[in-house]
Amino acid sequence: MVGGYETVASRVVHENHIMSIRVERVRMPGGQVAERDVIDRLGAVVIVALDGEGRVLLLSQYRHPVSGFVVELPAGLLDKPDETPFAAAQRELYEEAGLRAATWHTLLDLRLTPAAMNHQVRVYLARDLTVVPAEERYELGQAGEFEEADLRTEWVELGEAVRRALAGQIQNDAAVAGILATAAASADGWRPLRPAELPWPPRTIDSAA
Repeated sequence: MVGGYETVASRVVHENHIMSIRVERVRMPGGQVAERDVIDRLGAVVIVALDGEGRVLLLSQYRHPVSGFVVELPAGLLDKPDETPFAAAQRELYEEAGLRAATWHTLLDLRLTPAAMNHQVRVYLARDLTVVPAEERYELGQAGEFEEADLRTEWVELGEAVRRALAGQIQNDAAVAGILATAAASADGWRPLRPAELPWPPRTIDSAA
């Protein structure tokens, strides 16, 4: 029970390797019982890769639910049980962008569509970048498969990326948040940044605590 809200019944109506959908009955503090659909999805990491020229790496990938290409940042699901979120971010930057970073920070912790899902995202800022030599890259990770085989990349100056986000040309939620947060942190001399190796955020937040 959290803040007087209690789950009194729960059933799974769909499940796969990435997510499940539950229908739950929740008793409210006033005693009423309401039905809520919950999407239980793996957590994810997102990386703002900022080079020495102040440019951000943007990816464009076909996303079938919106029937088009979406501008995003390097990202991936936490689908390896023994991998920390920070290690996952390092791997995704390596696989999707062919990059390593000497300087890492935690930039943001996000909860996407919390009215419908418990999906959590951590956004990292990666700086002091080096390109991984072609002969060292993962064959699968760099070639990609399915939609990732048609992945498109572009280096964009941070201020231009902010302009595109504000103009609605970048709509991916984590990408918009990461770009704007990077601009804000840069303007503040990077002082607000947190260490990269932080514990994963708690699954639930008790607002009454």
